[in-house]
Amino acid sequence: MNLALRKLRLVIHLLRGMWIVATRFPRVSAQQRMEMNRVWSLEMLRLSGMKLVVHNDEARLDAGVLVVGNHISWIDIYVINAWRPTPFVSKAEIRKWPVVGWLAHQLDTVFVQREKRRDAKRIMHELSDRLMKGEMMCVFPEGTTTDGQTLLPFHANMFQAAVSASCPVQPICLMYEDAQGRQSTAPAYVGDMSLNDSLNALLRAGKITAHLYVCDALAPGADRRLLASEAQASVQAALARMRGAPAAVSAAPLVEPVVTSSSSNSPA
Repeated sequence: MNLALRKLRLVIHLLRGMWIVATRFPRVSAQQRMEMNRVWSLEMLRLSGMKLVVHNDEARLDAGVLVVGNHISWIDIYVINAWRPTPFVSKAEIRKWPVVGWLAHQLDTVFVQREKRRDAKRIMHELSDRLMKGEMMCVFPEGTTTDGQTLLPFHANMFQAAVSASCPVQPICLMYEDAQGRQSTAPAYVGDMSLNDSLNALLRAGKITAHLYVCDALAPGADRRLLASEAQASVQAALARMRGAPAAVSAAPLVEPVVTSSSSNSPA
C-alpha cells in the first residue's frame, strides 16, 4: 500500500475518533469511554504499522497514580492509551493542532505553557487535585522527546503533584523495535523534524513493535527530587533490560494481542 493511501486511512481514523467522541461519549459511562479510547488507539497503532507488547503489566495501578515515562514521539500517546487510557499533560501548542488538538482536549489533556513558571504551578495544583480524586495522570518528565537511545534527566517539578496528593508514582518505559529485533529510532519526533516528516519516517519503517514496560510503583514521598531520581533510575533499568536482550523481549508474552486487520476499531 502506498504512503499517500496509508496517510489517508490515518486521517479517516482520526475523523472517526472525532465522531466517536462527539456522538457516543456523552451517552456512555466513563469505563465505556476508556474502552472505546483503548480500542481506537490499538487501531491507530495497527494503521501505523505497529503492534503492542506490554511487559510486567501485573505491576499496573489503575487509580490515583502519577504515571511517568520516557518520551520519544507523538505516537507514544496512542501506545499508552492502547495499554491503559490516561489523561496527559501536554505542551500548549498541541491544543492548536487540527483534529489531534481537539481530540486531546476532549480526552481531558492538561495543557501547559512550559515557558511560564506561573502556569506550571497552576498545572501542578490541578494534577494534585485530580490525583487526590483517584484519577490517573501521565507526564513525560524529560520535558522533550529523544530518539529513545538515551534518557534525559527527569525534571522534578511535576512530581510535586504526587507529593502533594500523597499518591504513588508509576514509571513506564517505551521502546520501539524493528522487524529484525533491533531498537528502532524511526518513530522519533525530535529536533526540527516536522510532524509530516515524522509520520513519513514511521510509515516507511516497516513493521514496528512498541514495547511498554510497567515498572514497579514508587511509594509517595516527601521529596519530589528523590521521586524524580528514583523514577528515572527505574526507566533507565527497564530500557537497558529491553535493549540488552532483544530476543527475550520479542518472545515476551503479549498482554495486548497482536493487532490484525480483523480487530475492531484518542492523543496529546
